[in-house]
Amino acid sequence: MSLGRPLEYDPEKVLDAAMEVFWSQGYDGTSMQDLLSATGLSKSSLYQGFGGKDELFARCINRYAETRSAKSLELLNNAGSALRFIEATLLRAADEACSSEVQRGCLLVNTANEFSKSDPAIAKKVAAGFDRFRGVFLAAVKRGQREGDISGDMDAKVLANYLMTNMGGLFTIVKGGADEKTVKDIVHVILKTLQG
Repeated sequence: MSLGRPLEYDPEKVLDAAMEVFWSQGYDGTSMQDLLSATGLSKSSLYQGFGGKDELFARCINRYAETRSAKSLELLNNAGSALRFIEATLLRAADEACSSEVQRGCLLVNTANEFSKSDPAIAKKVAAGFDRFRGVFLAAVKRGQREGDISGDMDAKVLANYLMTNMGGLFTIVKGGADEKTVKDIVHVILKTLQG
């Protein structure tokens, strides 16, 4: 029995290439030709391997959440303190604000803003992605409370949600044109709040 022809491409590299396009242009702004150009696949290979634009987009959201949250957890584990990790994470939005490149924000936030309410399947993927990042923030808050840098008077889950909300807001205002100083001032207030 034939197992079919072996893959002639690396699926993870295809997902990464497609993710970059969706992240920069949004779902609606991305054409099939954009995806074919970015991935180097033929139309038939893309459909056979990834099921078309919708399924590819859903898989890109999963990959974004998995890879970015895993990297964040690694940074947390290697950070000198949880509070410094939180500060560095929030300041990434400031880094984007002063970058000469196009402000892309967060793929999950962008997708939620673009259309996830109108597509329950995508909304579920976005919510699962947010849960991954919330888990990282929750671990950071609990560690920060143990280290004495974050107030123990506040519920860790509430603070994790507070950080998630602020992170999404920072990326959104940066996409709207906020400058680096504005973002840093907001981060300063967020950190003061955590310290109680």
